[in-house]
Amino acid sequence: MQAKSRPISDWLPITKKEVEARGWEELDVILFSGDAYVDHPAFGAAVIGRIIEDEGFRVAIVPQPNWQDDLRDFQKMGKPKMFFGITAGCMDSMVNHYTAAKRKRSTDAYTPGGVSGFRPDYTTTVYSTILKGLYPDVPILIGGIEASLRRVTHYDYWQDRLFPTILEDSKADMLVYGMGEQPLRKIMQELKKGAKIEDLKLIPQTGFLQNKNEDLPESEWESIHLASHERCLKDKRAFAANFKHIEQESNKVKAQRIVQGIKDKNLIINPPYPPMLENEIDASFDLPYTRYPHPKYNKRGSIPAYEMIRFSINMHRGCFGGCSFCTISAHQGKFIASRSEESILKEVEQVTKMDDFKGYISDLGGPSANMYKMKGKIQSICDRCVAPSCIHPVICSNLDTSHKQMTELYRKVDEHPKVKKAFVGSGIRYDLLVDSYNKNGDESLDEYMEQVVCRHVSGRLKVAPEHSSDATLKVMRKPSFKHFREFKKKYDYYNKKHGLKQPLIPYFISSHPGCEEEDMANLAADTKDLGFKLEQVQDFTPTPMTVATIIYYTGLHPYTLKPVYTAKSKNDKKNQHLFFFWYKRENYHQIKSKLSKLGREDLIEKLLHDRKRKKKTEIIINRKKSYNPKSKHSRKKR
Repeated sequence: MQAKSRPISDWLPITKKEVEARGWEELDVILFSGDAYVDHPAFGAAVIGRIIEDEGFRVAIVPQPNWQDDLRDFQKMGKPKMFFGITAGCMDSMVNHYTAAKRKRSTDAYTPGGVSGFRPDYTTTVYSTILKGLYPDVPILIGGIEASLRRVTHYDYWQDRLFPTILEDSKADMLVYGMGEQPLRKIMQELKKGAKIEDLKLIPQTGFLQNKNEDLPESEWESIHLASHERCLKDKRAFAANFKHIEQESNKVKAQRIVQGIKDKNLIINPPYPPMLENEIDASFDLPYTRYPHPKYNKRGSIPAYEMIRFSINMHRGCFGGCSFCTISAHQGKFIASRSEESILKEVEQVTKMDDFKGYISDLGGPSANMYKMKGKIQSICDRCVAPSCIHPVICSNLDTSHKQMTELYRKVDEHPKVKKAFVGSGIRYDLLVDSYNKNGDESLDEYMEQVVCRHVSGRLKVAPEHSSDATLKVMRKPSFKHFREFKKKYDYYNKKHGLKQPLIPYFISSHPGCEEEDMANLAADTKDLGFKLEQVQDFTPTPMTVATIIYYTGLHPYTLKPVYTAKSKNDKKNQHLFFFWYKRENYHQIKSKLSKLGREDLIEKLLHDRKRKKKTEIIINRKKSYNPKSKHSRKKR
């Protein structure tokens, strides 16, 4: 059914009038969200609302309430029977609001018309504080990525200081971290039996505060005690050491309970649930989403984040890459939870019936597009694992990296009569696709690669080598740049074979911990040598709950407690960024001067002078012509 012909009751209610139209006199749960309400499985408030509804409760959403007036938006739905739920939205509010240079953003992708200013800084804390003031006797449950990544003592880049657990600042009663379906269903089921929020101390993947003089709730879980918040404030080394335990316990199959002191209380973080089973993740994606923004927004303009994913399909969750700068594993975990083919194809059918669908699915993917259905060959080995990454420093020999099921699923989507093209818009882990790095690979790698190049690239393909310095890449937990060179050869080969011209778009980060000016100069030369003329590079942004952020703040690697250099001043960051734009005339003298001081006249030649040696060009061309992924020279023997 198309959006225009749907009754308003197909959406969860967001106004008092819509609540009354359902004949409800009282709500069980009221959700407050920093995002506009889009009834789509990619938007957290919609997922949480639909799960609460699916458990038989009456729920409403208050999207983007006005926190600056008389607070009528916080009172219009009245007092819920069970609790208030709060999420800042699909992004941490500070990442949403500010650039890496701490400049205020002029747009908000999760607001109609892309207009900024519809949510406060530190959204979760602001909403919770307001609700506690208005309704002090009503429990508050916080979740979403902002609450999840700020669940313990964390560094806040925008105020350049350590914050305690968000439970302390927000005064909320309970925190759900990660993808919240499993703990939320358990919470709702316990409430249905008559339990109170304050009694729910043993639900996995939740956190709460309790007085230090109280005993820890009895459980079969073992507990690990972190350095207290007060000690972290005084001792950066203790703060850094905490992170190793936090990351490991967040990514274990059988994790320990985390305990951290804060003033006269203890923060208790229960271990996460095991990865969702296929039927569990299917149940979440198969809920009755309309897949459209609430009709209230029809005259306010499109919601940019929605337009980006409107015709996309999320096939799985989780990422076992463990990149030092990325928060995915901290929120979704490193183990992959994959949907069934049936659930995915059902959603494809739903997408083909949407308004304005022209036959193009924008993305068949996930956090990393080509991890669908991947898991350990022997589960008992995974059960004992404490490594934060399954593919760094090498790909685990227990990891099944076959791409066969993905390729078959892509082909089934292609066979749909209403689908002209289904693109892979999510980033692809290129290191899984080259024999030089993936020693577990089989013939499915080439089959997948050719399928993607021929059928699923929308003009260009995004990949993320991130850097070319092996030292920096080691800190990033990324593979050597030589493997990206191998991938590019393979990608170019398949494009040429099929007469296609589809540029490769590589993503790089400047000013990342472990990166110095000379590393950026080398990176600029390496990318120029590969034929890239980059127009944009991401400056490293410290966000809570990442290895790189711990290094940025403390100067120490949390796993070794050894010093790691990080560019922190505005000038140092600008100098690193500069090398990417070697082709701009206004940068010529400044880059030349810096390279001269570094004693790198060779890079002056490579970056600033366009003297092409015929012999070198011929060698490169001949190598490209001779490359064949199926030849015995280009491919390892099976």
